[in-house]
Amino acid sequence: MIRVLLADDQALVRTGFRLILQQAPGVSVVGEAADGSQAASMTRELRPDVVLMDVRMPEVDGVEATRRIHADGGPTRVLILTTFDLDEYVYAALRAGASGFLLKDTLAADLLSAIRVVAAGDAVVAPSTTRRLLERYLPAGSGSPAPAVPDPGVLTEREREVLTLIACGMSNAEIADHLFLSEGTVKTHVSRVLTKLELRDRVQAVVYAYETGVVRPRA
Repeated sequence: MIRVLLADDQALVRTGFRLILQQAPGVSVVGEAADGSQAASMTRELRPDVVLMDVRMPEVDGVEATRRIHADGGPTRVLILTTFDLDEYVYAALRAGASGFLLKDTLAADLLSAIRVVAAGDAVVAPSTTRRLLERYLPAGSGSPAPAVPDPGVLTEREREVLTLIACGMSNAEIADHLFLSEGTVKTHVSRVLTKLELRDRVQAVVYAYETGVVRPRA
């Protein structure tokens, strides 16, 4: 059973998501939070597998709530919900530890699929979509590493190549075709990249690649 916490300041929105999730096999809504502070405290108390987190909420927004949840070091993963595809808050939320984001007009089937993907430990947002956010909100030429992150020099040449292709928006299958490798081999390389760089998923790998200058935003 995947345990989900809903965090949104609009009760009607929470009700809509709850109705969708209640009908899904293997998914349970364990609580609702009306702001980011409640979301963080309820996550500590309930330990849900996934938090569906709105970005724009009063008092404590979804970015700060995500940061608090991530800092606790628990297994809960955050899936950001936003009204606009290029919401300026989404990049900050990804940096704060979110595992991806969805638009609020996402189809019910896609929402359920995303929850299951995130609960299984993977990222839900396409790397190419994350890249568009980074290219818009990460200052051009800002290749300085974020504080306290592993140096990309810990990667082998092949692992660095795989990281670059992840940041360019390629799936495992596309990377396999590009490098003339099996998809299983690519999955192994991706796993090693995430482990060496202390990253949770592909979304954080894309953010890392841009922030450390492995990949540069377009001019």
